[in-house]
Parts: sequence; C-alpha cells; structure tokens
Amino acid sequence: MPELSPTIGRSGPDEPHDEQPYTYRREPLSEPDWRRFPAWRDVTEAEWRDPQWQRVHCVRNVRQLRAVVGDALSDEFCADLTDDQAQWATMSLLVPPQMLNTIAPQAVPRGPGSLTDAFVHDPVRRYMLPLRSDRTDPALDGWTSHPFASRDSLHEQDMWITEGLVHRYPTKVLAELLPTCPQYCGHCTRMDLVGNSVPQVAKLKFSAKPADRLDAMLRYLESSPGIRDVVVSGGDLANMPWPRLEAFVTRLLELENIRDIRLASKALVGLPQHWLAADVLAGLERLASLARSRDVSLALHTHANAAQSVTPLVAEASRAVLATGIRDVRNQGVLLRGVNDSPEALLDLCFALADHAGVTPYYFYMCDMIPNAEHWRVALHEAQRLQTSILGWLPGFATPRIVCDVPLVGKRWVHQTTEYDRTLGISHWDKNYRTRLDTTGEGPGDGAYVYYDPIHTLPEEGRTWWRERWGTPAQGATPLPPAGAPLPIG
Repeated sequence: MPELSPTIGRSGPDEPHDEQPYTYRREPLSEPDWRRFPAWRDVTEAEWRDPQWQRVHCVRNVRQLRAVVGDALSDEFCADLTDDQAQWATMSLLVPPQMLNTIAPQAVPRGPGSLTDAFVHDPVRRYMLPLRSDRTDPALDGWTSHPFASRDSLHEQDMWITEGLVHRYPTKVLAELLPTCPQYCGHCTRMDLVGNSVPQVAKLKFSAKPADRLDAMLRYLESSPGIRDVVVSGGDLANMPWPRLEAFVTRLLELENIRDIRLASKALVGLPQHWLAADVLAGLERLASLARSRDVSLALHTHANAAQSVTPLVAEASRAVLATGIRDVRNQGVLLRGVNDSPEALLDLCFALADHAGVTPYYFYMCDMIPNAEHWRVALHEAQRLQTSILGWLPGFATPRIVCDVPLVGKRWVHQTTEYDRTLGISHWDKNYRTRLDTTGEGPGDGAYVYYDPIHTLPEEGRTWWRERWGTPAQGATPLPPAGAPLPIG
C-alpha cells in the first residue's frame, strides 16, 4: 500500500522547513466538455442539464459506447469490454452521460484509438466500465473470486423482516424500496438483487407488489418502537417517482419512534440533474420542513469514489439539496484498488466534496466479497494504513472512517479486528448485539465472525495454504453460487 510521499510539496511559504507529505490546495472544479465526444458535439447546455435527456442517452452496451466516443476507443478495448459483460460481469452496463463524461476528463479524441490508454487507466472507468483484463490480470494469481465470495455477501436477504426491509442492527433498518439505479457500478454489493440479469447472474426479483411491500415495511416499523433509524435505499431513490417516494418518507416522519432518516442516492454524483429538478427540490423542501417540525434528522447519502466525479454540476446539486433544509449530505464511497487506494486520492476526493459541494466525507467501505471482485478488493492491513495516513488532514467531523462490512456483523472500523492473521489473510471480529440470524440459530454466536483478504495480496506461504485447500484457481470466469447461498465461516 503506498503511503503519502514525503516529497510532495511544502505546507506553505511561511514554513520552508516544514515539509509535509501532502499539499492542500483548493483546486477549482471543472465540468469536462461533453462536446469533445462526437455524438454530443451539438448537445446544448439545456439538454445536458435535463435529467430526462441524461436518462435517455445512457450507455447500455458497447455499441452505444462506440456511438458516443467514435473510433477513439480501439477494437481491442471494445472486445475486452464485450468479453467482460458476456463472461464475468455481475452488473450490466448503465452509464449516464454525466458519469461517462468524467472518464478521462481531459482527453480529447484525435483519431482511431486515441482515447484507449486514457480510458484503460482511468479510475472511474475501472468500476463503471470494467474490462475482462482487469479481472484476469496476472497479478491476481488466478484468483478472480475469493473461495468464500457470495452473491449476497452481507446476508441482507436472510435478514429481511418483510421483503426488502433488512433488520441487522438493534435500532436501525435498511429499506430497499426498489431494485434499479440510474447507473450500475461494477462492484455493487447488492449485485444479487439490483439491476438487469446478466449471463453470470439471474437476479433475484421482488415478489410482492411495490405498494404492498412498502405498506408492510411501515407496519413493521410502527409496531417496533425500538427502531429509530431508517436508511431509505434500493437500488437508488432517484429511480422512484418522486410522489411515491415523498409519500413513503412522509409516512415515516409520522411514526413517533423514527428519529433519523437517511435517503441514499448515488445519482447526486452520477445524475445530479435529477436532484436539480424543480419538482424534486420542492418535494425535498416539504420533507425537510416536516422533519424539522418533528425534530427528525433527514439527510442524503451519496456515493463518490474519485475526485474527478465532483464537478460543478454535482456541487450545484448538493448545495441545492442542502438549501432545502435537510440536515446534511454525506458521502459513502467504496475503497477500490486502482481507483482510490492511495492517501492522495482519498484526500483529493474528500477536499473536493467538503470544499466545493458541502458534502461531508462519511464512510469508505472495503469492497465486499462478491464474486469476480478480487481485482477491486484491498487487504485489511492496506485499509488500516490508509486510515492512518489520512488522519489529521481533515476536520474530525469530515474525516471518513474506513470500514469493513463484516458478514453477520455489520460495519466495523478497520482497526477493530480482534485477531488478524496477515499470512492467511483471515481476520476475526466481535459484535455487541445479536442479529435476527443469531437469535434464530442460523448464524454463529459470539465471536467467530470472519473476513478474508484477497488471496493474491498474501505472502507466498499464505497463497500456498489456500491453493492446497482450494486447488488451483480457475482460469475462466467463476461460476456463481445460487441466490441465497450462505457464506462459509471458517
């Protein structure tokens, strides 16, 4: 794991002898010029700011990507992307123009293949347009999936109280209102539920009607006075018609026991045009006013992984959302190798969010143990070093916690492990409450909660240990286990 370089700049002209490993500068934001792409050469600013135009012109396949970019991406790149979708990807392609425009933001097509290198090495491309060659990199030593990877790695479906309502923590629930998003990130932790089916994954489908599911959630919350905190998510709330979402949140606000409501939408970054729409802002203002009158904290959580995704439009949308009167906008990123796995990348992102968009850096999750994700995951000790490296640079309230979402436990700060064998990459974790699975005897009792490092990050002794027990890793795409298959604990 790279640490902050001791040779990057100085802290300021008045402190010539105080060299610091990171230099803070308030860099201005810039909106990449979408007109650099052939298909968008005549797109007006009014069209670009129209959320419906953005949705209609999403890139959903390689053919559409070529139509936008032209021949500036090589045939080899497009074949690589096509192969990944056909054999490896757990999420289908869905990239809004806003998000696509932040990939290689300074690069301009200048002939056949001219954007290929810039795209290949771009951090946003790495998780929005994953390639087969990302997953089959020789550095992975053949381990494209961890042997204990699982489609529902966090056991959220096992903890459904009613369909889509996850009760994992004593006082908190997660309400999965819908199974779609305006953009699909390749590393999605809910790849078993969210999005269209792909050749590798036949997605789980909700069985109840949407209105019936939401009514069942509200009935459970009303009858459970010990619950005070609801994360309203999906999928992504930006895909739910605003009147239906507002009606659901209004009913939440009418429950006396609910004190915190967090709305989750990565569309604030990937499709800020949605959150700038007049009807959405007016509705959010009504909800914020009602929340204040009932002394309820109402916040919006979004998902940015790279500083280049924070553009003036994103900042405008965030400021507009804050102006409606909600309490806070917070960022929950995912720690991804090749995207933000350096202190500089994390600090650049956090300062861009805090300085320009009014977004509080909140969490960075370690990438979950879903299939075909080993090229994204970092080892626990790498995450621990990153957490230590960024301390002291940001205000305490805006210093993100790097957390491991431990199966059958929940979010744990990366330094909270009780035991950690770095040779085998096995960490053990405790918790101070019981989940529904614990109380029904379906999960382990106290202790014995386990998380695993990517095998290719282990020393040779550890890699040999895993090979002896699991054989040589498959050279082809790993067949995915059936939906709901449990994660082995060992």
